[in-house]
Amino acid sequence: MSATGLRTVDWIVTDLDGTLVGRDLKIVESSLAALRRFVASGGTVVIATGRSEEAALPYYRALDLTTPAILYNGARVVDLGTGAVLHRRCLDVAAWAKLTPLFAELPSGVWPVAFAQGRAHTTGSSAALREYARRDGIDLGHIASWDDLPLDDIVKVMLICDRPELMDPTEEAVAAVVSGVTLVRSESTYLEVLPAGATKGTALRELAAARGVALSAVAAIGDNPNDLDMIQAAGLGAAVGDGAEIVRSAADVVVGPCDEGAVADLVARVLP
Repeated sequence: MSATGLRTVDWIVTDLDGTLVGRDLKIVESSLAALRRFVASGGTVVIATGRSEEAALPYYRALDLTTPAILYNGARVVDLGTGAVLHRRCLDVAAWAKLTPLFAELPSGVWPVAFAQGRAHTTGSSAALREYARRDGIDLGHIASWDDLPLDDIVKVMLICDRPELMDPTEEAVAAVVSGVTLVRSESTYLEVLPAGATKGTALRELAAARGVALSAVAAIGDNPNDLDMIQAAGLGAAVGDGAEIVRSAADVVVGPCDEGAVADLVARVLP
């Protein structure tokens, strides 16, 4: 507990990339120290990310967490210590069946990546795909055909665009053909196709209810549109200062830029 004895929330739920993790792909030192101070006060830290188990695990370990992690933008809640899946959503088989032929019709420069059986899979090769794999610290498995993946275990599809102006036509193309999915933008060139109802906010509501934690006792922080539902679900929703304008407009508070300790700024507000 702080010197004033005023920790005002029980949980801090934080996005990773662009929020807790800087452009160098490392946790911002001031934010790491602040979260450790929050945990020492009796608080709980939960990560909520679009990353997979493989991609989130190094940060989970660096934070010394034992709490469940919200992964795949809410399609999974996983105990990364044991690998146990606590909540699970998959793309509907009918949605996947409509997506796969659409991949060939998307604008040139859009590269699909499908997550199934704990791995990322693609049929293509490009600089954008290699950069995505480098950034997330994952291996991309190359498959001959999308039919090689199990119909009932597609966690999400990433549509990696070579440039931001491809995002609008890509989202329009998917929305026109595929129903029963959730579409979110996690970066300026990343469009994610998720199972119906899968958002970070939905996962946070489920996890908090399962742990008996009131949402009013939760602070959540993020920077991109995929964080909107989460920061709106929390009792205190914070936006990163250099995050998307739509997120800053919806947040209860706007803190500093990521690289200047956005999460540390939030901790200072809830643990004076």
